[in-house]
Parts: sequence; structure tokens; C-alpha cells
Amino acid sequence: MRPRVGHIQFINCFPLFYGLIEKKFLLEIDLIKGIPTDLNRMLQDNVLDMAPISSIAYARNYREYVLMPDISVSSDGEVKSIYLFSKFPIEELHGKKIALTNASATSQALLRIIMARYYQAVPEYFQSTPELGAMLLEADAALLIGDDALRARCKTYHRLHIYDLGEVWKKFTGLPMVFAVWAIRKDFAQNNLEQIKIIKDTFTDSIKLSLENIWDVAAKVAQWEDFEEEYLVDYFRTLRFDFDLKQQEGLTEYYRQASMHGLIDEVPSLEILDI
Repeated sequence: MRPRVGHIQFINCFPLFYGLIEKKFLLEIDLIKGIPTDLNRMLQDNVLDMAPISSIAYARNYREYVLMPDISVSSDGEVKSIYLFSKFPIEELHGKKIALTNASATSQALLRIIMARYYQAVPEYFQSTPELGAMLLEADAALLIGDDALRARCKTYHRLHIYDLGEVWKKFTGLPMVFAVWAIRKDFAQNNLEQIKIIKDTFTDSIKLSLENIWDVAAKVAQWEDFEEEYLVDYFRTLRFDFDLKQQEGLTEYYRQASMHGLIDEVPSLEILDI
């Protein structure tokens, strides 16, 4: 059977796949698209063999997974696609309602950590479909990620306070934030190391090609999405797609704080596949 590989259906993951499209990198895989919460569930249910998943999803199932080396979706400071839109300054959100996008578990946990640890605030959280206007009809603030956050940030909201969670995390910890890791089911990894190495090399080559041709990547996206090329180039240059020791340190700190706040049962080890 061909490996079943997940694909996050957000603009931020397009650089992972640009090389496959543009240079016709041949991979014998079944590519299955979904939002992060979909891929989290499909990998856990053995519908996928490997996928980029929410960092928090790895922590909750880490005994079943190993991590792909060299690939993540991260930021070292602002991320420009994970925003809290608030009617009040963030310092005044204790006891107020915050609507959380239902598209990402990692960002939900990150916001809870930031509010509790750094602002001593316990808001009233609820999950919502990611549409900012509807969210703010019911809530005092709203968390959006990915394409929804990009679109909302392009608009002018004179009365809203807007916070980039990657930037807030960096401000308080001094560390990068890893939003998604590439996880592989252990049972698949044990018997398919050569296939995994080919897949890893192909995707890292695709990322390298994307960063070398960033304006072309932006032009491809702009054909189908209502964003200016300059905006997309700035966004792609902000993101990090590698997974170095500093990012691993940031991820471990995120897990430590998530555990401290009861969002995960324990701090997982980062078991990175040796290929």
C-alpha cells in the first residue's frame, strides 16, 4: 500500500508542497487533506500513516508516534496567522468570553497558557466556527488561525485589539513556538524507514525550493486567494519550516507549561526518527 500522508489545508503549508507541484517531484503517496483537527484525529485513528499535526496532539498520543526530523511549522516571534482579536486589552479579559476556533488544538492551548501564566486571567472559553463577526457577537474576544486569521487581519478593525500569539509567546519565553510537527505512526515507521526517508527528503527539498522562489510561491497562491503577493512573501518569510534544537527547546517549554496547566497529562519526550 502507498503511504497515507496528511496535508494541512492552509496557505502556511503550501511551501511544503510547492516542489511536488512545480518540479513534479514524484512521490508514491496518497495525499489526504484536512484542517489540523481533522489530521490529528485521522492519524490517531490509523487513517493516516504520517501527517503534520498540531503540536498538542503529539503530546496527547506521543507513545504511538515518532517525529519526522527537520520539518515543522514554527515561528520565532510573530507568526502572522494566529491572532487574538479582542474588544478589550488582553490584560482586561479575566472573566470575559473568548471564542476559540475549532480548527486547532495547539493554538487553543497556547492561548490558555498565555492568559493563565502571563496575565493571571481565567476567561470563559467556548469553541466556535471560525468566522470573526459571528464569534464577536457572542464573545469579547476571538481566536483565529491559518487562512481565517490571515483574511481577518487584512481588514481594518479600528476598535479591536489584535495580538499575535507567536509574538506574545516569544516576548515571555524568549523561545520559538512550534505549532505543528510531522508525526509518524510507530507501527508504520518500524517497517518503512526507506520510504519515510524518501518522503522526508522530498519535502525538505520542496521547502528549500519554495524559499529560493518565494515570489513565485506567493504568485501561485495569489491566483486563488485574495491576498497581495507582497503580503504573502512577508508571511512566508516569517514562518519557519525546520525543526532545530532551539525549536525543540521551545516545544518542550510549551509542553511543560501545558502540563502545568492541566492541558496534557505529562511532558512527552521528543522521539525524533533517526533517518
